[in-house]
Amino acid sequence: MFLSCWCPTAVLLLLALVGPDVFTLARPLRLAERDQPAVQKGVTVPLGRRRVVRRDAASSGLGDFADLFYTVEVQVGNTSTAVNLDTGSSDLWVKSSDCHTTTCRSSTSVAYSATTFQSSGASVDLHYGDSTSGTQASGPVGFDSVGIAGLTVTDQPFAAVNRTNNSAVQYGGAGILGLGFPAQSFVQAAVINLEFNTPLTTDAFVSSIDSLGPVVSRLVQTGAITQPMFSISLQRDTIDVSGHGQLTIGQLPAGVDNSSVTWVPVRLYSPADGGLNPPTFAPDETYPLRWEVPIDAVFLDGQELPASTEQPQGVDSSVVSALIDTGNSLMRGPQDIVNSVLSSVSPAYAADSSAAPVLPCSSAHTLAFQIGGTLFPVDPRDFVSPNSTGDAETCVADNLVATDPPSVGTLFSWSLGDPFLKSNMVVFYYGNLSHPSVDPPRMGFMSVVPSNASLLLQDAISSAQQDGGVFSSTVDVAPTPGASSNTVVPTPPISTGASSATPTSGQGSVSSSHPAAATLPASSHLPNGTSPLRAFGSLWFSAFSTIVLLFCCI
Repeated sequence: MFLSCWCPTAVLLLLALVGPDVFTLARPLRLAERDQPAVQKGVTVPLGRRRVVRRDAASSGLGDFADLFYTVEVQVGNTSTAVNLDTGSSDLWVKSSDCHTTTCRSSTSVAYSATTFQSSGASVDLHYGDSTSGTQASGPVGFDSVGIAGLTVTDQPFAAVNRTNNSAVQYGGAGILGLGFPAQSFVQAAVINLEFNTPLTTDAFVSSIDSLGPVVSRLVQTGAITQPMFSISLQRDTIDVSGHGQLTIGQLPAGVDNSSVTWVPVRLYSPADGGLNPPTFAPDETYPLRWEVPIDAVFLDGQELPASTEQPQGVDSSVVSALIDTGNSLMRGPQDIVNSVLSSVSPAYAADSSAAPVLPCSSAHTLAFQIGGTLFPVDPRDFVSPNSTGDAETCVADNLVATDPPSVGTLFSWSLGDPFLKSNMVVFYYGNLSHPSVDPPRMGFMSVVPSNASLLLQDAISSAQQDGGVFSSTVDVAPTPGASSNTVVPTPPISTGASSATPTSGQGSVSSSHPAAATLPASSHLPNGTSPLRAFGSLWFSAFSTIVLLFCCI
């Protein structure tokens, strides 16, 4: 565990299918048709900066806590509060006024007032962490209106958490806004499980994405946004305060056109890889599981690094891929490659791998990832952190750590978190949620690293030296959203032929843990790494491994 990180774990399996035999979908727009900005159906949320101060890098504040937590303001019922952006999970949860754990009591964020909460009778128990760390969030699942940047979704299922020790809550957020795909949604699974309990409920699940799915997935399905995408850029609040973080939903950010973005396909998972078994109304489709893309190569200071020799656990090693995860405050990669990089930049680490990878702050290094044939570097200012308060001479390369090798259900070798996203704007394009072969999911990348980044690092060091060795940091507050201007009214659930089953005690509970598991129904446990959706299918697979979403744990 590293002092400057936090680590939630959640299952991330992409499923987004609504069969043509259930209802008719509008013709999906090809990417070329989406080049023009759709102002009426796209919104941008700035991750605002309040003021710049000179202080320890561990400064607290909403919006951006020391480049570890990035929050956005949401309106849940009558409560306006800040939640963490997370592309590594799908569910929305907020701490409620009934949460009295030590973490909740010490939180500065506004708790959800459950006066408008409509209980579903279901509950979730989400466990976040990897094999060495973990946090937890649990509580009832219900419905309320949810608004973000003027877009409001009515009757949105979410968890009103009444018990958590999650670090995001302790350091300025009230919960998590998951931006992943519906198949990783334990909230949706919990609600569906109360209504369906037959082999056909996988079909029922995917046909209810428009009414019971995650927030942004519902915006996509209901046509509330013109383009099925969102983009994220993160500001830099440590070492050298700069950048303007924002979340843009439904269009490319202002000033960005399609020609400046490198587009690559999201990796698809076959059932043998731990992917989804296709529903009966789309038997030939193969689906993605997470925001994961192939990477061509990795470079350090312009030199291509050798391929990892670590052996994957029962999966094809011919494709190297990376999970793009805003909830991860670090970059994680294969143990041998990480050791090689740290040994190259830190003589102390080269001599003793148990030592901290310290190095002179002035020795600028660039770690770059080749994606879609284009190099996307990590700014030298994002590669290192201050080693101690008052010391602008010695830094530590603690933003790069090792992760587990690929395995069934977790094919990625790298998890690229906030250091990468501070250096690169990333577009997350859902495509056709029902038939991905028609309009495949993809991701777009655009580097925002200036050509003089190394000089800017030197300037930041000089400035810190003149200020007692303290690098600049800032306090950011997630801006309060304006009045909602577009309301999404959910479509009533559509029957797929599955019979409703009267739930018995405990059947409405879904749990993810490490190892990830869901309880659907009570007394039946899913194998490690299994999507909550697999509880609804007619087949169960026991070969899935734990899906670890690698966030840094404080």
